Amino acid sequence: MSNFEQFQFDFYQYNYTIDDQEEGCNSYGSDKNLCESRKSQTEKQPPAGAFVPSDMLLSPQSYTGQILQPTCSPDTLGYVDGFDEEPPLLEELGINFEHIWQKTLTVLNPMKPADGSIMNETDLTGPMVFCLALGATLLMAGKVHFGYVYGMSAIGCLAMHALLNLMSVSGVSHGCVASVLGYCLLPMVILSSAAVVFSLQGIPGTVLALFIIGWCSLSASKIFTSALAMEGQQLLIAYPCALLYGLFALLTVF
Repeated sequence: MSNFEQFQFDFYQYNYTIDDQEEGCNSYGSDKNLCESRKSQTEKQPPAGAFVPSDMLLSPQSYTGQILQPTCSPDTLGYVDGFDEEPPLLEELGINFEHIWQKTLTVLNPMKPADGSIMNETDLTGPMVFCLALGATLLMAGKVHFGYVYGMSAIGCLAMHALLNLMSVSGVSHGCVASVLGYCLLPMVILSSAAVVFSLQGIPGTVLALFIIGWCSLSASKIFTSALAMEGQQLLIAYPCALLYGLFALLTVF
């Protein structure tokens, strides 16, 4: 046998049997099962850096909630829906239509006793409306006096505030004085509305203007004496009020 034939014989000669094949297959299968078990364990474990709740780590079977449904109610978190408990918007702004209506009726009826608790409130909604109405009716009569109306109102409120603080014991605020004087301006709006229809420069117009001035001053003095507990001083308060409303009457007549 030549050297080449001996090399081929040695190269292809082996001792591999069927038992070895089965053993190899078994060992391969065990390695495969081992790999699959490790893979399944790896898939069950969360990835590194992922957030896992502590209760799930301690007891995996303790979580009984569903996806997108929290197990605790909003009440347990201290959340309280306060929209139902909020006051209405008009109340937050200090606008009370019932009190405005009561003050208007008190001014329209000078003989009606005034409620001091309501009149002592700082309500400027009605006075602003009446000032605008007075300026608008004067404008309809051909008189542009918006600046005079607001100017005399401001100066009159400051003068009455100083006077009432000197006369009363408890004192009064600027808002209360402006509210009372503004509400008592309502009869003057009636006079300016009459000036749109006919001229007030005559005896009937003068008598009507004097009547309106007395009406306004009587209502204002009645409210001030009731709100500030100044019994017996109504005439002393009515005199400066008559002077103030007399200026508005001059704007209306002339």
